Order: sequence, then C-alpha cells, then structure tokens
Amino acid sequence: MDQKHNWQKTAAWLVHVYTGLGLPLALGAYIALRQQRDAAFFLFMALAVIIDSTDGYFARKLRVWEVVPEFDGRKLDDLIDYLNYVFLPVLALLEWELLPAGWEWIAVLPLIASGYGFSQQIAKTEDSFVGFPSYWNVMVFYLYIFNWGAWVDAGVVVILSVLVFVPVHYVYPSKTARLQRLTIGLASLWGVLLVAALFNFNAPWVPGAMLWSLLFPAYYAVLSLVHHRSQLVRVPGK
Repeated sequence: MDQKHNWQKTAAWLVHVYTGLGLPLALGAYIALRQQRDAAFFLFMALAVIIDSTDGYFARKLRVWEVVPEFDGRKLDDLIDYLNYVFLPVLALLEWELLPAGWEWIAVLPLIASGYGFSQQIAKTEDSFVGFPSYWNVMVFYLYIFNWGAWVDAGVVVILSVLVFVPVHYVYPSKTARLQRLTIGLASLWGVLLVAALFNFNAPWVPGAMLWSLLFPAYYAVLSLVHHRSQLVRVPGK
C-alpha cells in the first residue's frame, strides 16, 4: 500500500513538474523576443500551449489534487498562463511596434483585463471560460502575420480587452461536451497549420493559409455563442 501511495505521489509531482515547464518556456520566449528571433518566440509560445492543453488531462487522470493536496497546481497553472498568454504577447506588441506611436499605453488594457479575468471566482465553470479567455498569444500571432496596420491592431486589442468583462461562456475544448470531438479535431489541424507557418514565415503560401485558418476562430466564436445560449437556458428565469 505504501509503495502504491509513493508511486501516486511521484506521478502527481511529475504532473506538477510538467506544468512548471511553462516557466522556462516563458523565459525562452522572452529571450527570443529580446534577440529578435520572432519564429523562436512563437515556437516557445506554441510549446507552452501544448503543455497547457495536456497537463489538465494528466492531473485529472492521476487525481493529483487528492494525492498532493498541499500543492495547488491550478495556481501554478494560472501564473504560467498569465505569463505566456498575456504578459509576453503584450511585450511582443510593444517590441514589434504593432500599436500606433504615442498610443502604446493601449498595451496595458490586456494586462488589466486579464488580471481581472484570472482573478474572478467564475473565470471558469465545469465546461466554459467566462469572458474572453485571454488568447492574446493567438491574437498577436495573427496581427504579426497580417500586418493590418497599427490602428487596426489597436482596435482589436481594445475590443478583446472589453470582451474579457462580458460574461459570455466560451467553449472549453477539453471539457465542453458539445461537438467536442469535432472541436478538438479542428483545433489540432489549426494548430498544425500555425506551427507549419512558424517555420515558413516568408513562404508565399503563408498569408493565404492564415486567412483560411481564421475559419477555426470563427467556428469557435459561433460554437461559444451557441454554448452560452444553452447555459442561459439552464438558469431559471433566463
């Protein structure tokens, strides 16, 4: 029995170590940003997303919160997510001068909005993100690729910052039952396409492929609105 318990604790701590890999990845992304290695920056971001997308599965499978109750893996996860999904993408906005000259202060809006979002008791439900789920890493990737112009970029940042405060229930791909297999499948294909673009920034097919890739965020937004509507129906009086 003790041997089994020791194995469970070891496995649980290994899951926490796996989650914690997001910290050196954040440092690597920062160094790449400072050294103007843009593709490397996005690659570190992508690796962080892969870890963040899979560590929850291992945590649930191994019942980590029961085996190691003295360590809060969710707090660690939130800390890492804020670095990789919010703070570093905002630094990239400034480093690449994507915002209008003299209006760089707009970059503080995602920091404040996501700080609020991460601190909400209902930031997540059992199957939803509540409010725009701080996908600033995805946003900055598209702004970088398309180069729409500083004022368009600023408008996107402002709108998404406001949406953090709007309590729409967004799909949580690994937990939302509605069309889950389709969503995960499309998300995987989308992720592969984005990673392929990382290694071929200057290839002529990249802009067109990235336009097509926007179909997945559009699908995600529509599915989230449908999911949000179903959540309201569950609430009496709504």
